[in-house]
Amino acid sequence: MKKTIAILGAPLDLGAGRRGVDMGPSALRVANLNARLHSIGCKVEDLGNVSVEQAESSRVGPASARYLKAIAATCDALARRVEKAAGQGKFPLVLGGDHSIAVGTISGMAQHFRKKQQKLGVIWLDAHTDMNTPETSPSGNVHGMPLACLVGEGPRALTHLYGVSPQVDPKNVVLIGIRDVDITEKPVVQKSGVRVFTMRDIDERGMRAVMQEALQIASAGTAGVHLSLDMDGVDPDEAPGVGTPVRGGFSYREAHLAMEILSDSHKLTSMEVVEVNPVLDTANRTALLAVELVMSAMGKRIL
Repeated sequence: MKKTIAILGAPLDLGAGRRGVDMGPSALRVANLNARLHSIGCKVEDLGNVSVEQAESSRVGPASARYLKAIAATCDALARRVEKAAGQGKFPLVLGGDHSIAVGTISGMAQHFRKKQQKLGVIWLDAHTDMNTPETSPSGNVHGMPLACLVGEGPRALTHLYGVSPQVDPKNVVLIGIRDVDITEKPVVQKSGVRVFTMRDIDERGMRAVMQEALQIASAGTAGVHLSLDMDGVDPDEAPGVGTPVRGGFSYREAHLAMEILSDSHKLTSMEVVEVNPVLDTANRTALLAVELVMSAMGKRIL
């Protein structure tokens, strides 16, 4: 899989309840991401970071969607840079930041394909469904809302980037690894039309079967698949440096197998890695694992 990878940092922590994920892009770069991608034959263009407002200089805004205006501005800027990179034939790899940045990454990729009258599929690996809305969210933290926004539910500032909503068709969206859903969020997920594989599904069926079905769903009638990888999908024993850890996640090998199956499919068009929080980590373990997983998704093999 020789490709040009356009790396974009999105050091946003305004959507999270705990500070520190703004240092995620730096942690991933310190973990030697660029050089390691070079080592497997990828051409890497690091495009730096998108501009992000700091909490100290931003207005919190409505309690039901905290820092919405600043988050929307970052997502809009990120979307346009992702769209431009994809239009140049590059593979956008976005480094978060909290998961609210997915609104920008996926909107940019969706716009890229809309120009070609094509659609984008999404595979979302996460402990959470991220489908709250301002009306259902118990915290008002926007990083719990991005997937709802992408399928058309949520504040207009995030649901209508490029003036289009929804950005992706729910029938081509797959959630994997779910094990923590807010009670008020469940009805939103259930009526959304997205396909959900909980950790019980992985326990019973195995990661291989789940990933194969996920790829079929996400790629049906689409031009490619975007991978949104939240590091809290991995068990906190392996990835402690995340803001909202939940026990019982992917094992080390399950996470790698998921990446390897995605790589083998040759359907990945873009990727983001989010919620790496060095403040909560131990010796950058979570960023180091995230880099390993990116390597597997980009084609690294054991032999």
